[in-house]
Amino acid sequence: MRIGVVSDTHNNLLNCARIVELFNESGVERVVHTGDITQAKTVEVFADLKPPLFGVFGNNDLERASLEGVIKKHGFEFVDPPFCLHWEGRSICIVHDPFDFSLVDQSGFDLLLHGHTHRYTHVLNGSQLMFNPGECAGLMPGLNAIGLVDLATLEAKVVLF
Repeated sequence: MRIGVVSDTHNNLLNCARIVELFNESGVERVVHTGDITQAKTVEVFADLKPPLFGVFGNNDLERASLEGVIKKHGFEFVDPPFCLHWEGRSICIVHDPFDFSLVDQSGFDLLLHGHTHRYTHVLNGSQLMFNPGECAGLMPGLNAIGLVDLATLEAKVVLF
């Protein structure tokens, strides 16, 4: 299974529309948002995703009532971090701020996903991958990024747009 990873969209609706196109074209089976969507109107853009959307709330997701309403409306699943999942035999932990990994025993996970820093992270430690595709809310074309992760191999790559 291949999953898409996006973080820190911060209401950049044009970038979010492009992100949806990229994920739909990529054939990923699920998409993970690692926080800081910020407003419900951004979730509405993600409603055009073909795969289901999962995620965590970030420190800038302050309009929780409206966010939660739209997330529920579209059948997405978002929780406060950490969000621990098991997909395709892999244990996955999703947080917004990487300091929140301290809330769990990291050794029990194959894949650690985070956002918050707006910086690319790709650390393979034995059979465990920590990954953040980096910035995607910026205004500079070609410097925005989403990630694609193959759960079978834990290979991750960044797609710039």
